[in-house]
Amino acid sequence: MKQTSTAQKVSFIIAIISYIAAISCIGATVYYSGELGSDHPVVASFGASVVFFVGVGVVLHVIGKVSLPNLSMKFSADEQDKPKE
Repeated sequence: MKQTSTAQKVSFIIAIISYIAAISCIGATVYYSGELGSDHPVVASFGASVVFFVGVGVVLHVIGKVSLPNLSMKFSADEQDKPKE
């Protein structure tokens, strides 16, 4: 069974929120494209926001679902681990 840390769970939740934001930006792009025309800066801004939110969602989704090993540093106080003089 794969264990995920709290940070991974939070990043996955933020990825889902980012996907939802991308979908809402797609809707805003379509709406404002009809209202203002496709060459308006607002439409271009919402289009760029779609790319941004999808990119953030993909990266955070991968971080949230990857199986990370234990990356903590373990130090021991054994005599054999000390450097020789």
